Amino acid sequence: MSVHPVILTQSKFLHRDSLKFPFEERGLQFGDGIYEVIRIYAGKYYLLEEHVDRLFRSIEAIKIKLPLTKKELTEQLLELLEKNSMDGDGKVYLQVTRGSAPRDHVFPENVDANIYAYVQDLPRNLAKLENGVSVITLQDIRWDYCYIKSLNLLPNVLAKQEAKENGCYEAILHKNGLVTEGSSSNVYLVKDGTIYTHPATKNILHGCVRMAVERFTKELDIPLIEEAFTLEDIADADELFLTSSTSEVLPIIKVNQDFVQDGKPGKITRLLQQAYEKDANLTKQTVSAHN
Repeated sequence: MSVHPVILTQSKFLHRDSLKFPFEERGLQFGDGIYEVIRIYAGKYYLLEEHVDRLFRSIEAIKIKLPLTKKELTEQLLELLEKNSMDGDGKVYLQVTRGSAPRDHVFPENVDANIYAYVQDLPRNLAKLENGVSVITLQDIRWDYCYIKSLNLLPNVLAKQEAKENGCYEAILHKNGLVTEGSSSNVYLVKDGTIYTHPATKNILHGCVRMAVERFTKELDIPLIEEAFTLEDIADADELFLTSSTSEVLPIIKVNQDFVQDGKPGKITRLLQQAYEKDANLTKQTVSAHN
């Protein structure tokens, strides 16, 4: 894969190897920051405005002062792709912390936020999109403000690792049997032609692809109800799928040791995959071409 050496930091562009922050950096010592992962297809951002809007919502929620407007940040992110000659599929990781200061739980005064962004290649996983994935279920032990895209991801990391150790792609999280979301995704259940997913409360991340899926369902006249479902409901589900910027619209075909229906991606999931591909202007090697 290509190496993309130019990063964006503090509104400047420099080589990734030259990025340095002091060891007393609040993102490192407290997880005192937020982030975004933005998908790129054929050198163009997908859902960029939605990601920038969510970044600023997270910044406001944890009271970080960012010396940039949405417009300025967007322009710099676009320039980042140009400086890296990015013309393929990939992602940008963007992080903002409260800054560097002597370690103290209280917010430091007169300290600039630290911000950086970099580009990585990320080809589409067509095999998983075509065939679906297996998941496990785990208790949701995270904090109550999951709508903030916080750097504090240890519970998510542990859940994702347990999924991997069980030969699965993702962990579906639940609070006493009520499904919230995945460790790094939003989760949906389809029953009798209707899609169900947890409401956009503070207990889940309001995914950018989730917002796109809501738009797709209206265009396709597919009922979508923001109503949490249970682990018991999964046993009778017609379809399950998850969404995220890196996973797109991904079928779930197996939960723990049980297949979802016949173990194949369902009709509504396929329709949403095709709507996603159309919306993102994906014209080559798409899952739609396999059906």
